[in-house]
Amino acid sequence: MTPNLPVGATAPQQAGGQAPASPRQQASSRRTAGYRRAARGAGAAPDTSTPGLRVRIGSPESVLAVIPGLLGFDPRHSFVVIGAELARREVRVTLRYDLPDPGEPRLAAVLAEQAVALLSAQGVSTAVAVGYGADGTVSPVAAAFLDRAAAAGITVAELLRTEGSRYWSYVCAEPACCPPEGTPFDGAGHPAARALRATGSRVLPSREDLAATVAAAGGQPGRAMRRATRQALSNISRCAARMSHAGEPVSTRRLTNVLGQLAVREAIRRYREGEPIDPEDAAWLTVALRQVRVRDDAWARMDTEHRDAHQRLWTDLTRLARPGYVAAPASLLAFVAWQSGDGALANVALDRALADNPRYSMALLLREALDAGAPPAMARLPMTPEEVAAAYDAAEAAEDAELTVGRAVAAERSAARRPGGAPPVLAGEAGRK
Repeated sequence: MTPNLPVGATAPQQAGGQAPASPRQQASSRRTAGYRRAARGAGAAPDTSTPGLRVRIGSPESVLAVIPGLLGFDPRHSFVVIGAELARREVRVTLRYDLPDPGEPRLAAVLAEQAVALLSAQGVSTAVAVGYGADGTVSPVAAAFLDRAAAAGITVAELLRTEGSRYWSYVCAEPACCPPEGTPFDGAGHPAARALRATGSRVLPSREDLAATVAAAGGQPGRAMRRATRQALSNISRCAARMSHAGEPVSTRRLTNVLGQLAVREAIRRYREGEPIDPEDAAWLTVALRQVRVRDDAWARMDTEHRDAHQRLWTDLTRLARPGYVAAPASLLAFVAWQSGDGALANVALDRALADNPRYSMALLLREALDAGAPPAMARLPMTPEEVAAAYDAAEAAEDAELTVGRAVAAERSAARRPGGAPPVLAGEAGRK
């Protein structure tokens, strides 16, 4: 019997994927590595909450109806797990994994262990799971999941397999209720699915379609961004050189930090007011965001009241950014997606960030949080913009002081090497004797 659980205002959705017991420690074959990547890309659940909306999932049909809305796309060849907290009668976490091939029973066990470990870590007492695919592909995972869940003390209230427009239950053996030929259903036409669509919940045909929403822009927009990026780099170098020539020496990095923060604030303002961004401004932003201070300033400005505007901004910049400039905007998009409860979007954004820079620290930090199932409530801003500014100002002041001392020491050493020349300090001491 499927538990009667609400999905809505009191149902925080959580990013899912890899459990704390990483399969990296359990398997090393190339096939296993490929499966790990697939599992990691499984995000969870957009935040479908709308004030006053509570969509109840109390039957197999309602479970199948709401899963695409929770994930943001129609799952295919997937194993989806919904973890619930019955005491509060709400969904706690939604996970999606790519199904391993039928000839890989070890991978079925790894998947089940990951999912159950994550459910246990979140204090989940009851789970509902659905396998999307053929019997031979889903059944090994279903059996492993039932076994691991029972060992962990987690009740599997429902475990379904669906293929086409029919479903089968692994926990119901009553032919009158669950016939061997399967039970027909209409997920899109179910009242729960209609209720989620009414909130503006987006459901794409597949995860690949979701990834395409953050893919690099091609054609004329891509060519325009390449030209604008080259021009932005040239402009900042010339500007720094002119200022230094005029007697105001400044590094390109410091100038980029100052102008980049102004550009971030202006872009946020424009997106909140519904204004578009042109290639020149977009290119300058992607260049400036390579400076960690500029990126951290943007990170600190992600006001949840304006998360839709922030998501549009960082989606646009992730798509427009040229190679070498993608990691920062894609990581910022991942954060705002996680903040919004959209783990699936967060994960595809992180895929782009790490493809651009596999060692990008912000992306690695967010991936670790999502893989561990950290809920959106943990997506807190690291600092206020004022705190970010104070921290970097202090670091730059210390850097300036160190540079001043270094220059003085270098000058003394240079003077000491000149014939008959003594370092200024030593010469002063000799004069006082």
